[in-house]
Amino acid sequence: MADYDVIVVGAGPGGIAAAYGLLAKGAKVAIVEENLWGGTCPNRGCDPKKILYSSVEAIENSQFLQNRGLTGEPKVDWPALMAHKREYTSKIPTGTKQGLDSAKIDTFYGHAEFLDDNQLQVGDQVVTATDYIIATGQRPAILPIEGKEYFQTSTDFLDLDELPKSVTFIGAGYVAFELATITNAAGSDVHIIHHNDWPLKEFDQSLVQELVTQMKAKGIKFDFNIDIQSIQKNGNQYIVEDDKDFSLQTDAVFSTAGRIPNIDSLGLENVGVGTLKKGIQVNHRLRTDNAHIYALGDVVARVGNEPKLTPVASFEGRYLANLLTSESNRPIEYPTIPSVVYATPKIARIGVSPTIGKGDPDDYIVKDLDLTNWFSYFRVGEKIAKTRVVLDKQTHTIVGAQALSSTADELINYLTTVINKQETLEEVKKEIFAYPTIASDLPYLF
Repeated sequence: MADYDVIVVGAGPGGIAAAYGLLAKGAKVAIVEENLWGGTCPNRGCDPKKILYSSVEAIENSQFLQNRGLTGEPKVDWPALMAHKREYTSKIPTGTKQGLDSAKIDTFYGHAEFLDDNQLQVGDQVVTATDYIIATGQRPAILPIEGKEYFQTSTDFLDLDELPKSVTFIGAGYVAFELATITNAAGSDVHIIHHNDWPLKEFDQSLVQELVTQMKAKGIKFDFNIDIQSIQKNGNQYIVEDDKDFSLQTDAVFSTAGRIPNIDSLGLENVGVGTLKKGIQVNHRLRTDNAHIYALGDVVARVGNEPKLTPVASFEGRYLANLLTSESNRPIEYPTIPSVVYATPKIARIGVSPTIGKGDPDDYIVKDLDLTNWFSYFRVGEKIAKTRVVLDKQTHTIVGAQALSSTADELINYLTTVINKQETLEEVKKEIFAYPTIASDLPYLF
């Protein structure tokens, strides 16, 4: 007889959601973690990043209103800001573990490896379960170039005691834009280097180019179509070079070239679980090639286009808790999911992209809106605020949108509700929102 009904491998938000959900359904469950209880997001990911980004928002709002009612700009005190961050993150592992213990969920600390179909080794212990859930997440990728040992990662950045005077990010994805924004606001000289001229490729490129222009105006330097081949140490600095004539000297170099799934030492080959470069293969019920092993969150090679985000992992954890404790065998159904890059300004997206909308005029209408002079943005002195909205031509409902502004995250959340409820303009008009707010602007986006 198995020790547990289900063992969850990985105690991040997705794994924890699954464990608590299983417990609530009466399952005997255990959870395994080999690093920080709570996982990446609250310890060294989205939560600490957003705490540091709070300083960016304060400075940006102050800059908007310079000579419009405010004088004098705030400055970042990096040690104090980092202390503020650590006040939060220092409590996460202990608090997470105490919560699991209080709920009577068995916990195991150590590296997990599958020995065979129903045996999991954790440290020097072997435990068994009827079913398993893999929720081991991802880690920063390190570019395989000469001098790669000099790279730092987002994990290092989010725990820096002192911020270097000059910082270089190699790779122009979400992480680079967000960390560069924080670094620039704190007063460092910032470079972003990318191997092509297509940063943030999931987003509408007209808005991305506007974002790049605004970040350049703040002093962030972009070098596109540069394929870095080596890093050399030069005293206390580093020299990054391509194979042509590009060379840059900097105080710190961060690899921001994506993330890779934590699957390489789980013993998946012992249990017949197939993998791809982007993670574990699963079907529409999050089941792997092994009928008793499931996977969720960032470690999964996505079936659809769902972004690898913390709320998605938690959603999948709740789904698996229901799937494994009920007679229902329905496939997972995702709502339309938004995503945001916390740069200055923020850029956000959801649903059908404007590019697809423009390419399919029989089905979609794309509305380009300059919101800069709308009251919500004028009142705070915002210089540029734009959105691109995609409407279904038949129903005239919003099916997609991208936004660029200091409140793009707030706007995209409202649009998420509108899109998932398939609300028409008339239905939105039936709502009475607090005024004047971003929410009260919604009817004018149709």
